[in-house]
Amino acid sequence: MSTRPSLTLSLQFADKRHRDTLPRHRVIKWLRAALESDAELTVRLVDAEEGQALNRDYRQKDYATNVLTFDYAQEPVVMADLIICAPVIAQEAQDQGKPLEAHYAHMLVHGALHAQGYDHIEDDEAQCMEAREREILAALGFEDPYAV
Repeated sequence: MSTRPSLTLSLQFADKRHRDTLPRHRVIKWLRAALESDAELTVRLVDAEEGQALNRDYRQKDYATNVLTFDYAQEPVVMADLIICAPVIAQEAQDQGKPLEAHYAHMLVHGALHAQGYDHIEDDEAQCMEAREREILAALGFEDPYAV
């Protein structure tokens, strides 16, 4: 019988108003579903200003993006910071007609997969990563995040 990967989580909110949107137990459930090995993750919800500064400073892209993954190690334990830009997530969910909770779950799964080495730069990588996201999110009870 296989055991689920262990997860050490630091959940940080730059704006405390987002605590109700992302209860710790849901974040743990969603991340664990995406993990293939033990992990130590920090998830930080930020505002647009902090999200833009981080994206600009680390990716040279001067705009706030939905999720940034800073991966530090993949073995023997996955170690990463996932930066979630709350206003971007909210706007995307609205624009795409998705429930906010479903979009948060998708972005946390997406970031956790990045932390484990998944990528979507090349078409074949994107197909593999998106298929894995669909599989994880379906198991969590969410609809296909790429169906528009």
